[in-house]
Amino acid sequence: MFNKNIEKVLSKIKPDDIVLDVGGWACPFNRANWILDGGAFETRGYYEKIGMPKSQGGEKEYFNKETWVQRDFCDREPWPFDDNFFDFSICSHTLEDVRDPLYVCSELIRVSRRGYIEVPSRLLESCRGSESNRLVGLSHHRWLVDITDNYVQFLMKYHMIHGDFQLSFPPSFAKKIPPDETIAFLFWEEKFDFSEKRIDGLDNIYEELSQFVSTRYKYPKYKYNIQQLTQEGNRIFKGIKRRLFI
Repeated sequence: MFNKNIEKVLSKIKPDDIVLDVGGWACPFNRANWILDGGAFETRGYYEKIGMPKSQGGEKEYFNKETWVQRDFCDREPWPFDDNFFDFSICSHTLEDVRDPLYVCSELIRVSRRGYIEVPSRLLESCRGSESNRLVGLSHHRWLVDITDNYVQFLMKYHMIHGDFQLSFPPSFAKKIPPDETIAFLFWEEKFDFSEKRIDGLDNIYEELSQFVSTRYKYPKYKYNIQQLTQEGNRIFKGIKRRLFI
């Protein structure tokens, strides 16, 4: 899914460029000559069912059923294209979904001369309220992604982020994020750098997530008092429950 950069993306593509859209099933980029996605050609444009645009990049579809490649991004098989086959590739709101975004990045660089990447910003993905006030970000997203200059970094969306308010932003904060901070994007040529940021140990994971939140938001003191009371109440309840069922 594209945002305000759609016109800039189109301006980077020459009339005779061969273009690939990676992960475009839900909202295909119509200027793409080829689509690579796990979804079928016949079911493309899923977003239309939920009230969003069916496609972007113009009315005309430059791709067809023969140039729609249905592929599971988890198989780690080389994509069925030669090196530098494409002049331009697009991978928008896909990398945060897939199990192995590092392999997808490596194949993007292999098959394309240049391209565009877009993901939800880590700031937005660290907010509650998109689907539920209890869930952080979107439930199907696997990664928190940072893009700096020509570098894409992936941090696992650790499960603990949903369990402690200090590890995410409240829904009210999400509503105030400026539009240009809701996405992270990269126009690249020849190649870009990428890696996974790995963190070992619960304490270190907690510190990473809580520090990120604290740089942009300070929770009121009463939230911490309520959390302490809740934790103490749960501890007492568990103790009573153990005694009753011994």
